[in-house]
Amino acid sequence: PVPAGLPGDPDPEEAVSDDSSRHGGRVRGFPHERGNWATHVYLPYFAQEEFLELLELLVSHARTFVPSLAAMEEFHLSLSQCVVLRYHWIEPFVRSLRERLAAFHRFFCVADQVKVYTNQNKTRTFIGLEVSAGHFQLLELVSEVDGVLEEFDLPTFYKDPSFHISLAWCVGDLAGRLEGQCLRELQDIVDGFEESEFLLRIQWEQIRCKSGNKYFSFPLR
Repeated sequence: PVPAGLPGDPDPEEAVSDDSSRHGGRVRGFPHERGNWATHVYLPYFAQEEFLELLELLVSHARTFVPSLAAMEEFHLSLSQCVVLRYHWIEPFVRSLRERLAAFHRFFCVADQVKVYTNQNKTRTFIGLEVSAGHFQLLELVSEVDGVLEEFDLPTFYKDPSFHISLAWCVGDLAGRLEGQCLRELQDIVDGFEESEFLLRIQWEQIRCKSGNKYFSFPLR
């Protein structure tokens, strides 16, 4: 058994409370349990000022269709689903990731296609920028991350993934309101944005793993 009071463990009162109003109405994909650490492998994207200007244009326009949309505060491209690790698995999990990812070099991809997504249980809707170039390298990375997940008998990434950077989200399944006319108009904004061709050509320099409140970085060569 995992000892109580480990770093990052919530207070006992917090562990049994999952008040969705405390985090914007979002609902956990799985219940919180002491000793379980939500874990996610991803490529972090550090937004430039021009990207934030484009984001503001897109979100303000999309809010004419869905007023409850909120802009993301941090940006990333996922290489895994959110999975659950026991505390004593974290160190060997990270060590295995580091070994498998050590040979990878920095690379570019282009994320310039606006797309609407919902999470698996349809409790949230997202607007994202889908990758249109760079799939091969991303699939290679996912293959290595999946190998680590399989070692720990955890769910691997989605079949035929749509790699993307989420820009905004709202509670509920509101994809119907955002697809069609709204999506076309958002794509027009991206296509017409000054220097979007260069802005949305992204060089990835590191991979990160977040487990609970711990962050681990794997620089690409």
